[in-house]
Amino acid sequence: MHRITLHPKSISVIVSLCLLATAARLSSAGGLGVTPSDQFKVPAGFEVELIHQVDPESEGSWVSLTVDPQGRLIACDQLGGLFRIDVSQPNAVVEKLNIEFEGAQGLLCAFGSLYANVNSRNQPSGLYRLTDTDGDDQYDTKEHIVPLNGGSEHGPHGLILTPDGKRILMVAGNNTTLPETIEHSRVPRNWDEDHLLGRMPDARGHNANRLAPGGFIMSLDPDGSNRELIATGFRNPYDIALNHEGELFTYDADMEWDVGTPWYRPTRINHVISGAEFGWRNGTGKWPAYYPDSFGAAVDIGPGSPTGICFGYGSNFPAKYRDALFIADWSYGSIHAVFLNDDGATYSGTYETFANAAPLPATDMVIHDGAMYLTIGGRETQSGLYRIFYSGDASSDSEPDDNLSAEKVNAASLRVLRGQLESLHVDDEALPCEMNEAVSMAMEHLDHDDRAVRFAARVALEHRDVELWKQPILSAESPRTRTLGIIALARCGKPNDQAAATASLLELPFDSLTLDDRIAFLRAAGLVTMRLGKFTDDQRAALISKLDDQFPSGTDSLDRELAMMLVYLRAPGSTESVLTKLLESPSQESQIHYAMTLRAAREGWDDDKRKQLLGWFHEMATARGGMSFGGFLKNIKQEFISNLSDADRERLAASISPPIVTEDLEPTEARPLVKQWTVEELEGLVNASTRRADFENGKEMFAVAQCFKCHRMGLQGGILGPDLTSAGGKFSVHDLLVSIIEPSKVISDQYGATQFLTEDGEIVTGRVINMRRNELNVLTNMLDPSSLTKLNRDDIAETFEAKISMMPTGLLDTLTGEEIIDLVAYLRSGGNANHRLYTDPVAAK
Repeated sequence: MHRITLHPKSISVIVSLCLLATAARLSSAGGLGVTPSDQFKVPAGFEVELIHQVDPESEGSWVSLTVDPQGRLIACDQLGGLFRIDVSQPNAVVEKLNIEFEGAQGLLCAFGSLYANVNSRNQPSGLYRLTDTDGDDQYDTKEHIVPLNGGSEHGPHGLILTPDGKRILMVAGNNTTLPETIEHSRVPRNWDEDHLLGRMPDARGHNANRLAPGGFIMSLDPDGSNRELIATGFRNPYDIALNHEGELFTYDADMEWDVGTPWYRPTRINHVISGAEFGWRNGTGKWPAYYPDSFGAAVDIGPGSPTGICFGYGSNFPAKYRDALFIADWSYGSIHAVFLNDDGATYSGTYETFANAAPLPATDMVIHDGAMYLTIGGRETQSGLYRIFYSGDASSDSEPDDNLSAEKVNAASLRVLRGQLESLHVDDEALPCEMNEAVSMAMEHLDHDDRAVRFAARVALEHRDVELWKQPILSAESPRTRTLGIIALARCGKPNDQAAATASLLELPFDSLTLDDRIAFLRAAGLVTMRLGKFTDDQRAALISKLDDQFPSGTDSLDRELAMMLVYLRAPGSTESVLTKLLESPSQESQIHYAMTLRAAREGWDDDKRKQLLGWFHEMATARGGMSFGGFLKNIKQEFISNLSDADRERLAASISPPIVTEDLEPTEARPLVKQWTVEELEGLVNASTRRADFENGKEMFAVAQCFKCHRMGLQGGILGPDLTSAGGKFSVHDLLVSIIEPSKVISDQYGATQFLTEDGEIVTGRVINMRRNELNVLTNMLDPSSLTKLNRDDIAETFEAKISMMPTGLLDTLTGEEIIDLVAYLRSGGNANHRLYTDPVAAK
């Protein structure tokens, strides 16, 4: 833990410390209220101006923002009223609107009204329409046009106009129940939990009773009628935004208590297409992004707490930022700029930190008069309104290339095709074509190369009468058409379709399918048995034969699905093979997945295997993760034990409850110190090596050095640190070694820390990840994300930009030279044993 305590009377020590930190000094925080403008870090040429410090007593803490037709801003206090801000003057003029109101977490001025999406315990939640009926520039009437449940922070949120400007789009978190009346649904109304081996609720009880469809986005007419469900399966997105093409995006939340588990999903940018399902389920039940019936993320961001988002359109920013999607992270105090790229009929992209400070509980932002206006606040924290503008050299700005490349033309045509399929996501009477034509078009594009097109085609099919397409699907020549079609059939069909669906799947040559199609096969089989009826003994035997010798495949996503299916089928030898896979997996994440799988295994157990699994649980007691991490492990173990007989439990008592010794309470250094390596020493060793590096040993060393706890390699590992999958293609051996051995030499803004000097002379180094009122929760140990240090903001005397990385040092000091050579080769390979940088030692240099 990066925490130092100095005696209050040690004046000379404090003075020396302050002198050393002068260059890194940001600003005084204690007693100044809102975070000062000069504490922000923004790109060169940008400036930040505090234009209003919100009075906590009379103005509360602002959480939403919009622009009215007169160019004034309107903000809402989370626990209080509405405020109008005139920013045309040098000093912002703030007035409280003369209408009783509170808790709007989404605001929109449109159709001559102010729309406010309320999430409150003191006022009925849902969408309100406020109007000025007497022309006195005050809203005097309010209509509750869409009642919704609220009160938790996962309630009704952001509002924007549809691309044509004729309707309203709104987003709500997963504690919001769908309105009683939804006239139309682009999402097929057949959602369910769909967990082959069952799920466990959150170990701390959070949202244990919240089931599908989760958070949602819908559109509606100005009077709140004619509601249409657009997409489901979100956790808690706070805001939504449209790009120039009219494509919809949101920034969805993670569940930070799940950090370190395989079901943890980082905060992410979702491209919200028609009829989409994004797979949120409570507890362990989140659907992986690779499921063909879950649309996944456009860009994974990492831990955080999503709030307001907006595109930079209309700003005077350089072109790079004008087209960026800006997203606010409340807990880590950052605004990121996301750069979206065409990726077929959808998007992918990258991001960078655009602005940050500590603390910076960013809640909402809008582009107005060429600048970004930003509110901070929420949970009764000190609130403020800022203007971020560009004052750099505009002449140096390079405009984007307007020439249409072949890639852009292809992407545009694919989006048109996707749009044509999405026009079929309607009830029969609203179809833009004949029924048979709609079915044919949907079936034709189930086999398309583009995933978004395939997704739209399957959803279109699920909107049509199953009897119109069932038989063509079951006999389709294309394996992809057949597997995706059977997924649709499982979701829409009846129990008497089970036999035909299973027989159709069994005709496919699993071992020659593509990776995506193998996963689709397993998902289809799982949905058939979950939704249409359990497999018969003959079907089970046939599936076991089909999947025999397929596990393990060496591909993480496929192996996870194969393990669950084989255990579900009670395939002979499945318990032993999955247990072996668990014990061989290098990442904590994968091991927990296989432990979750084995809790349901009923075949092939003996005392040796049970002791191995129980021993694994004992070893995992020292592992670290989010606040629910330990509880999840305890519950998985308990379910496994509950399936033992009384005689088994008595016989295995020593393994179930091994004696606790002091050494078990904290992890000890299992390997002896080799030496304190330097970059120069290791660079020489790596470059001089002529032997072929041992990829598997490098992978093991990645785990030994605790890299998996914070970093992701491919589909495995943590997300608190940078993803290292592509590091080998970006950095030389020298650069990689510097990052590992001298992590403080260059610190990314995204992973930078802050030093807090308290009035008592205590120094706390870490990242603010949560706050309420004046209390800051600071993450001080990346290897133990649930261990937080609490600071009272009034007790902070100074804040500094930390010059020491939160990444621990000395991680390689217990490794030998040859082990480090293997580790570097593994890093350079991107986790791929077939990569040239791995197979060719010369290339690895």
